[in-house]
Amino acid sequence: MKRILLFIMTNILVMAMVSIILNVFNVQPYLTSSGLNTQSLLIFCLIWGSVGSFISLMMSKFMAKRAMGVEIVDGNPQFSELVSTVHHLAKKAGLTKMPEVGVYQSPEINAFATGPSRNNSLVAVSTGLLNRMNKDEVEGVLAHEIAHVANGDMITMALVQGVVNAFVMFFSRLVAFAIDNAMRDENGRGGLGMFARMGVTIVLDIVFGIAAAPLVAWFSRWREFRADAGGAQLAGRHKMVAALQGLQRTIDVVDPELDAGNDNFAALKISSPKSIAFLFSTHPPLEKRISALQQGNF
Repeated sequence: MKRILLFIMTNILVMAMVSIILNVFNVQPYLTSSGLNTQSLLIFCLIWGSVGSFISLMMSKFMAKRAMGVEIVDGNPQFSELVSTVHHLAKKAGLTKMPEVGVYQSPEINAFATGPSRNNSLVAVSTGLLNRMNKDEVEGVLAHEIAHVANGDMITMALVQGVVNAFVMFFSRLVAFAIDNAMRDENGRGGLGMFARMGVTIVLDIVFGIAAAPLVAWFSRWREFRADAGGAQLAGRHKMVAALQGLQRTIDVVDPELDAGNDNFAALKISSPKSIAFLFSTHPPLEKRISALQQGNF
């Protein structure tokens, strides 16, 4: 129920913001009596694709806390060492405002960083990670997450996803219009009809979205290598390697209840299980990440 309410709230905000922006910029309908206005279509798709992505970014901390059950532990003496380590690494990375530090209940060995900006971020770790990793490994994981924050990876990911969303929408509507046109006779009669055209557009959105997913996944994998390099600079290469080796030993330990339905947070975490479809994986294989760090290939 919590996830459904978050989904509904996000979509209401997206629709409201899109409506306001379309009115402010006086964007005209892209389907007119004289045909398809590609300029209006492109602006429409850019607004829809970007606004949805950035509203998700702005709500990312709130959604992560609710969906993952993150408890903020700043000021909690039980987690004082965790908080002080995050703050130390954040200052070393040049952050002027310290991230919130949170813990979520899960046997999985993982952590993630999220938030709309460098000065408004959250670093959260699982109880499984705290219980099964030693001090150096934990510091390496935290350094990786702080590197994500310092690099502005949440913002760049939103930008990439927004642009991809826009072009997926643009080409699906362009192709749907072409199919509709091809089915009309010389007098302009026939065609798909409104509901069939909507159905074709939705199918094309899905097909083009799947086709574009490897591009977003590639960017996500690239930023993981960059965050590993940043983590090595902050905590030391040996601690970053130790953290990845620790994850490698425990990668198959997951919490099915928390993992199900939380795919939106997969790209935010430090690792993910091996995927058969590597092109769609948000994380490179741990062995490649370890090798890159050991060889200094970053």
